Amino acid sequence: MPELPEVESLAAFLRENAIGRAIARVDVVAISCLKTYDPPITALSGLSITDVTRYGKFLDLDVDGLHLIVHLSRAGWLRWKDKLPAAPPRPGKGPLAMRVHLDDESGFDLTEAGTQKRLAVYVVRDPQEVPGIRTLGPDPLREEFDAGTLAKILDGRRTQIKGVLRDQSVIAGIGNAYSDEVLHAAKMSPYKLAATVTGEEVATLYEAIITTLGDAVERSKGLAAKDLKGEKKSGLRVHGRAGEKCPVCGDTIREVSFADRALQYCPTCQTGGKPLADRRMSRLLK
Repeated sequence: MPELPEVESLAAFLRENAIGRAIARVDVVAISCLKTYDPPITALSGLSITDVTRYGKFLDLDVDGLHLIVHLSRAGWLRWKDKLPAAPPRPGKGPLAMRVHLDDESGFDLTEAGTQKRLAVYVVRDPQEVPGIRTLGPDPLREEFDAGTLAKILDGRRTQIKGVLRDQSVIAGIGNAYSDEVLHAAKMSPYKLAATVTGEEVATLYEAIITTLGDAVERSKGLAAKDLKGEKKSGLRVHGRAGEKCPVCGDTIREVSFADRALQYCPTCQTGGKPLADRRMSRLLK
């Protein structure tokens, strides 16, 4: 799933390549991806892209005051092309959900792999009209997010820290992969209750959040959209690496599987050498 660093990098790529260009037309291939109807998506035709920003995991293209907002969900992606086919694509069973043509024949495809079609596109007059944006928590890359902000978020919260980091209404932009990376950097168990995090641990966790996300964004700077997925995968130290050696201590990275996702962690670095039981809401094995 594209998370904060990838969406930030996609926004930077589009600022470099799309600002100043007018939208020639939009081909909606999978009508299920379009979540709004007023204004209609046809209202974008002839308008120019004036800015590209990010809200959590949402990508926002300002099109002369209208906003084309994209949430790539778990399996979506943006694929830039310097020259798009002129003929409209045919609806079918392929991954293409939407194609945005610009006035110089360049543009981008929004694609989604798999059968769970969750990619979402909105055309709105104000980004706050999108429910997922309206309810976002603070963004960890904004200046106002500091260790004090994090301490207030965790205070009294009887929720596992992994869940807190992934909750978009609590902190915007961190998903399954980077929450694993942050907790590994902070040497913290994913099952630790947020309310039990000490003042010293808050400072460590805050530094891990800022460093992990900041480094990921920095590594992606200047990359083409097509190269961002590979950069993300190569930069992850524990997520998706179950069975491999921890790059810090050499222990074997373990995994806990759930119905629709999995987390990875290092027992030596994060749980005092004890493996976590591989079942939902498990506690440390005794």
